[in-house]
Amino acid sequence: MKRLLKHIQQRKIRYGILLILLVAYYFCLPTPIFTDPTSTVIEAKNHELLGAKIATDGQWRFPETTEVPLKFKKCILQFEDQYFYQHLGFNPISIVKSLIQNIKAGKTIRGGSTLTQQVIRLSRKGKKRTYSEKLIELILATRLELRYSKDKILQLYASHAPFGGNVVGIDMASWRYFGVKSQQLSWAESATLAVLPNAPSLIYPGKNQEQLRAKRNRLLKKLRDASILDSLTYKLAIVEPLPKKPFALPREAPHLLDFLARTEKGNRIQTTIDPVVQRQANTIIKQHYEVLRQNGVHNAAMLIMDVDTRKIVAYVGNTPTQVKHQKDVDLIHAPRSTGSILKPFLYAAMLDAGELLPEQLVADIPTQIADYQPENFDEQYDGAVRAKRALSRSLNVPAVRLLQEYGLQRFRDQIENLKLKDINKSADHYGLTLILGGAESNLWDLCKSYASMAATLKNYTKNSSRYFDKEFSEPIIKSKDSLKHGTLSFEKPIFDAGSIYLTFEAMKEVNRPEGEESWEFFDSSKEVAWKTGTSFGNRDAWAIGVTKNYVVGVWVGNADGEGRPNMTGLTAAAPIMFDAFDILPQATWFEKPYDALTEATICVHSGFIAGDYCPSSKTWIPTSGTKSAACFYHPLIHLNKSKTYQVNSSCESVSEIVTIPWFVLPPLMEYYFKATNTTYQPLPKFREDCKVTNQPVMDFIYPKQHGIVTLPVDFNGETTSLILKLAHSKPKTVVFWYLDNEFIGQTSTFHEIALKPQKGTHLITVVDELGNELKRQIEIR
Repeated sequence: MKRLLKHIQQRKIRYGILLILLVAYYFCLPTPIFTDPTSTVIEAKNHELLGAKIATDGQWRFPETTEVPLKFKKCILQFEDQYFYQHLGFNPISIVKSLIQNIKAGKTIRGGSTLTQQVIRLSRKGKKRTYSEKLIELILATRLELRYSKDKILQLYASHAPFGGNVVGIDMASWRYFGVKSQQLSWAESATLAVLPNAPSLIYPGKNQEQLRAKRNRLLKKLRDASILDSLTYKLAIVEPLPKKPFALPREAPHLLDFLARTEKGNRIQTTIDPVVQRQANTIIKQHYEVLRQNGVHNAAMLIMDVDTRKIVAYVGNTPTQVKHQKDVDLIHAPRSTGSILKPFLYAAMLDAGELLPEQLVADIPTQIADYQPENFDEQYDGAVRAKRALSRSLNVPAVRLLQEYGLQRFRDQIENLKLKDINKSADHYGLTLILGGAESNLWDLCKSYASMAATLKNYTKNSSRYFDKEFSEPIIKSKDSLKHGTLSFEKPIFDAGSIYLTFEAMKEVNRPEGEESWEFFDSSKEVAWKTGTSFGNRDAWAIGVTKNYVVGVWVGNADGEGRPNMTGLTAAAPIMFDAFDILPQATWFEKPYDALTEATICVHSGFIAGDYCPSSKTWIPTSGTKSAACFYHPLIHLNKSKTYQVNSSCESVSEIVTIPWFVLPPLMEYYFKATNTTYQPLPKFREDCKVTNQPVMDFIYPKQHGIVTLPVDFNGETTSLILKLAHSKPKTVVFWYLDNEFIGQTSTFHEIALKPQKGTHLITVVDELGNELKRQIEIR
């Protein structure tokens, strides 16, 4: 040991220099050796190419390949470096042969480089091909051999070799010149690409065909001579045609590509997209676009999601329209007015809170709340309608009244739990219009919410009536990601399973679009819970449907916000949605979550919990619904013996009075209800000799209290009249009308009166002949 130390001490300068050289050698190769920008590439779940974006330097350079195709590997080794797996980064024999030939020729005619050296040359692009540069390449090549395996070095070469024009790497070259994945290349195609890095200019489409064919065939012959190819394969390979023109890359999901490129720029992303469903979805959107554009509707988007995994199956961000119609806008993430698409969330929330029952009657009458006056789409009123029918028919007035009853801020908090990111303002900002499209959301968030509801219901029955605490989660678009359900418990995530089930049951009853009216009579039909939405001015048309396995969401409209007549969720978006369900596997309907439901006795007429005097029936309601109010629409009334008149002790002997329950609606609800419900029987009139007290006998139909009325001018320049309307439980009763305490007329049977008041605030008073009085204050503009 002492002798060794003495030896080093005597020659410390030499060893110092050697140490410096070794350190320099160790660090001479940069990490990574390639820093060129790469294309953003997206693949389907089976690795099929969906699309790619060119790299920022203008080159089509895919991210480094993970596996060099066997045929290309055989070809490139035979053509460039037959001793690749034997040398240490350089081939001395080849170098000497090249040096002799270059000296004889007086110029560089042969390189003698190994594939390892060529990898180094590619990484040092722009360097002149000199002998000093050759020496540097040789040193770096040996260092590369020490750092990486042979297969890795081959991957680096295949990924960064030039293939003509702005095409770099085997993956891009195989798509560009042959329109297939590199693993699908034939022997002839692999040989063609193997000879290109040596002379990439030969591939210029339509030119240099004979030179390229000669080089390819010489390589194929070498493969045959080396017994890599048999004679038949060789004969078939040499007659294969050369590429005539470059192929366009697939563009199956261009908007998804742009979406992922924001966070995954330059990466290769394997998505969750099913390529077959994606292509079919593209076709469906294209077919409907050809029809929609006849009405000046140019844009549409569709999202298909798997309920169990929350994976995106198909992503169509827009139609194949023109640039002037903003075809590049990704409308899956664009915030748009929601129309009625939020109504099922309110319905489920009220069921869950025990404040609504599916069969319960809700008011559908002219309504004014402060300065807001909602109207149904058809501008008609039912007076009273069952809650589930109000949802399935998407009636606006009942929805607004229910939202006011449930609480605007309370519902806004529920929306917060759903994580609809574009609904980001306060409840006061939206007001009651929140339920009718006063807010904006996007297809991505809405579909995830519907899918989470479906999964909550499905997993509840699957997991012994328990819930996952992370059921409401983000959609998954990358194959490497997976859904994290969280832990199981008996605590509901947002809505309980019973409320969701009954919401979906109501949504199944939505009237289907034209051509689908008799869907329930066909065995092959799919049971779909679905909801449409149409924003103000027909700017946005929505349709979102749910089955046990899938959610399909569709938005239709114009990206610039232009509304079009007759464009509604039912007519424009729903047909696309049902076409999408037709390409998906059929599924059974959700199992009934018995543990989250209770069989209750409800009133046949009102849908409330049955009172003492109600005709009743059994039905399933959410467990929380048992605490809801009992029916108050069946008072006991007193009739004469023939049951033709109401009577009381002021006009009839108690022994002659018959007392029975009677289904009675308030006057304004009754006014509209009896027009569409012929079986409804109004209360019999009081006999003339009876004194009546404390009976709500009349109500205004129009105007509402503190209403603001604008009177338009007709074609003759005359101000149109204001029509006042009243509902009376005894229509033939005479009603006296007053404007600002001045008598203006009287009505009987049909209580309507026209007048032309001046601008300003006015008081309308009505008094019937029995002394009942009502007042309304309005403002005329």
